[in-house]
Amino acid sequence: MIIFTTNVGDITIELNKQKAPVSAKNFLKYCQDGFYEGTIFHRVIKGFMIQGGGYTANMKEKPTRAPIVNEANRGLKNVIGSIAMARTDAPHSATAEFFINVADNDFLNHTATTNAGWGYAVFGQVTAGMDVVNKIAKVKTTSIRDYEDVPKEPIVIEKVTIVD
Repeated sequence: MIIFTTNVGDITIELNKQKAPVSAKNFLKYCQDGFYEGTIFHRVIKGFMIQGGGYTANMKEKPTRAPIVNEANRGLKNVIGSIAMARTDAPHSATAEFFINVADNDFLNHTATTNAGWGYAVFGQVTAGMDVVNKIAKVKTTSIRDYEDVPKEPIVIEKVTIVD
């Protein structure tokens, strides 16, 4: 179990190490390394998702480890409260960034082993703090340089607690 302490409240996440072992281990390693502390939720789209884990409050991108294999084909779905790996258009490009679904986003699920069909790998579920997630999902956003949907007031992950 992982607890993100943010400047707007706590979010507790349960990892699914059985169905998404690579993604869960990757996320846990970033947590253990303190990587997420001081990062922000840098992309917030009301009714869709909140994304974080890659940028500091001044929108400086943090260096990451190598990308991991996409586990979206392992049966977990992008439903409300699920946490998934963010990636580029390339299916196997996820590193540190993640997003939490605030809606059932079926179109993000795996449908085929093609670039368009790979989907986004879910690796866990919010078990407490969905009120905080929903609060974040409703903040006012702006554009900063080439980034859209950035919260006007930074939503910072201040501390990460790992509970065994």
